Amino acid sequence: MFRKNMKKDPELFQNVSEGLRRLYRTKLFPLEDTYRFHDFHSPALEDADFDNKPMLLLVGQYSTGKTTFIRHLMEQDFPGMRIGPEPTTDSFIAVMHGEQEGVVPGNALVVDPKKPFRKLNAFGNAFLNRFMCAQMPNPVLESISIIDTPGILSGEKQRISRGYDFAAVLEWFAERVDRIILLFDAHKLDISDEFSEVIRALKNHEDKMRVVLNKADQISTQQLMRVYGALMWSLGKIINTPEVVRVYIGSFWAQPLLVPDNRKLFEAEEQDLFLDIQSLPRNAALRKLNDLIKRARLAKVQAYIISSLKKEMPSVFGKDSKKKELIANLGEIYHKIEKEHQISPGDFPNLAKMQELLNGQDFSKFQALKPKLLEAVEDMLANDIARLMAMVRQEEATMPSQSVKGGAFEGTMTGPFGHGYGEGASEGIDEMEWVVGRDKPSYDEIFYTLSPINGKVSGNAVKKEMLKSKLPNTVLGKIWKLADVDHDGYLDDEEFALANHLIKVKLEGHELPPTLPDHLVPPSKRGMVSED
Repeated sequence: MFRKNMKKDPELFQNVSEGLRRLYRTKLFPLEDTYRFHDFHSPALEDADFDNKPMLLLVGQYSTGKTTFIRHLMEQDFPGMRIGPEPTTDSFIAVMHGEQEGVVPGNALVVDPKKPFRKLNAFGNAFLNRFMCAQMPNPVLESISIIDTPGILSGEKQRISRGYDFAAVLEWFAERVDRIILLFDAHKLDISDEFSEVIRALKNHEDKMRVVLNKADQISTQQLMRVYGALMWSLGKIINTPEVVRVYIGSFWAQPLLVPDNRKLFEAEEQDLFLDIQSLPRNAALRKLNDLIKRARLAKVQAYIISSLKKEMPSVFGKDSKKKELIANLGEIYHKIEKEHQISPGDFPNLAKMQELLNGQDFSKFQALKPKLLEAVEDMLANDIARLMAMVRQEEATMPSQSVKGGAFEGTMTGPFGHGYGEGASEGIDEMEWVVGRDKPSYDEIFYTLSPINGKVSGNAVKKEMLKSKLPNTVLGKIWKLADVDHDGYLDDEEFALANHLIKVKLEGHELPPTLPDHLVPPSKRGMVSED
């Protein structure tokens, strides 16, 4: 009885990373190991998988600007970097932080227990000779690591074998990275067979996927619209999900724009993408937690499949013919497991791939169902994960400033070249005169038609005027709150001008500030606001 109660005590963890590692080792790994999960799906996780920095994986056809994109982010060349119009990056390069600049070759990299790449040795020498780590001191790499990949080939080139399973290597990385960026060149949108195969290999990781339409400054606005439409159509055929994948349009390098017409669009898109990348360190623990849950669900299904096959196998004669029959009827076995254990069809592995893998297995060595192993994983999913989720939120609260710094990320925040500087509510931020004063004479004309008493007009009178903007009440209510600087429920001529200025900001498509910026406070109210 005492031991039973002990078992139900909640696990105690120092932090999320340590908690995930312990849960994996004690509850999920035994199930994986018993039911050959590592032979069928993915190698066992190691300590480095739980401790490593967030990783960004860049994938694209040759000459789409993958290596240049990395150089743009870091604002620095990295060891082993080669850029050119032909397929130049023929290796997987893990660009990581290190005190000394240098290159670590693949064979040395996969024996380093501090790096999360040990299990890549399964892909053999043909791959390891094409894998390296470029280490260097760079502020961007203090927060994230970046994986550069060989350009995906098209036409005749793709028929020449690489000597290793390219799509399988990418799938291995996709499982472990925090963000996958697919790069496309606005000039050549033909998605080759190899690229289609790669995108399908990343199928279970759409939540990590972002698309970049690069080199968009080299074509006109009209051409860009056509290219964007064609890209969305092509992606829709390959990525078969109801949600549309997010596409960022721009020119991701530090050269002058060839066609500057869409500058504002490119700036806004780059800002959005940078914010997405900068959020990776803050969301890393949540991503690892999510990946562990996905892995646990697949491991449970694997246990049911293997134990079902074991159960159907004869003990003495006719093993080979029964094995063939079971593999052929695997779809029916899936359906039976789905109904018996109430499992979603989406949790099952690809049928054809599973049948292919089963061909090389000895069914007589499969294990029967062990309820205790499954109970441990169920307990992990039902109880331990919920506790870790609470810890994730606590860790995020104590480290709110965690984000990628340095490199190109600094340029988007500094001085007058920060995103949105001098636009919308930020217009006039560095001018001596009150920016609202420019249009105040025309606002005053309206103000005096509203019959002010003691220099002020009531909310009711202002409401009729503000409604002419056709903005929704929720927006107008916020504008009123910002404009009524002295909170007396009336607007004087300066506050009325400010309200109209904010309406103009909103009508021009900009966001309203959460609080009134100093430069927009009416001159006569400036002392009053600072006292508040």
